Amino acid sequence: MQLRPLPPLAEVLTTHELLPLAWDAAWEAARFLRDERPADLFIDTKSTPSDLVSEMDKGAEELLIANLLGARPGDGLLGEEGGERFGSSGVRWVVDPLDGTVNYLHHMPTWGVSVAAEQDGRSVIGVVVTPELDEAYIGVKGGGAWVITGAIATPIRVSECSRLSDAVVATGFGYSAERRRAQGRVVHELISQVSDIRRIGAAVIDYCWLARGRLDAYYERGLNAWDIAAGALIASEAGAVVTGLRDEDIYGSMMIAAVPAIAHELREFLLNAEADRE
Repeated sequence: MQLRPLPPLAEVLTTHELLPLAWDAAWEAARFLRDERPADLFIDTKSTPSDLVSEMDKGAEELLIANLLGARPGDGLLGEEGGERFGSSGVRWVVDPLDGTVNYLHHMPTWGVSVAAEQDGRSVIGVVVTPELDEAYIGVKGGGAWVITGAIATPIRVSECSRLSDAVVATGFGYSAERRRAQGRVVHELISQVSDIRRIGAAVIDYCWLARGRLDAYYERGLNAWDIAAGALIASEAGAVVTGLRDEDIYGSMMIAAVPAIAHELREFLLNAEADRE
């Protein structure tokens, strides 16, 4: 049987009219963060000393705003650093200029730039660029998901993990000490029920690695819209079940994403763990 050749990136970029702009904007911000980082990077703080934000983070968002709204001034935009700008076109961009800030500041390669476009309140495209890993990801609502290396786009699907006990599960932690303690207790209960647990430190990478089968599930409490909008779409288009803890709202208190065979069992486990905390 002759295998169908993998599609070039240029072909994938034609699958949605907003995709080329999102791709170019995300990559410009990613190159800025990778190539223009000063040796004496100034570190500021957000809510606690663990919640770091850099001048590069802010600069990357300014680039995203300039490119996206410069090309489409009628669109809205929600960004981590710059708040929300309301538009009139029905399209809203949701951007995370630097997810994995602590990793970035500590010279770890696991950070990324995330750009999503929403229509009618739902993500229709998502782009995640992880430049130091030489990978990028694209998701199109109803169209699929791809990992991009160079000019080649490879379709991706979640793993075939069929049992929670075999799953590698990713999670993340909040910034307050009280929340970390509570989340640590859940991990303490979960670790004996799964194959292993990973803490990567960048939600967009957790989603994309789930989408391509490097992880089998990912859950986290306290995510923001810019953490979720692109990555959750990519994971969903790759076959993951993405839901909230008590309902289908992924923007609620906890988001859960998993391969279909273990999604219900993981959700039930986390529901019980949350009930024990209350």
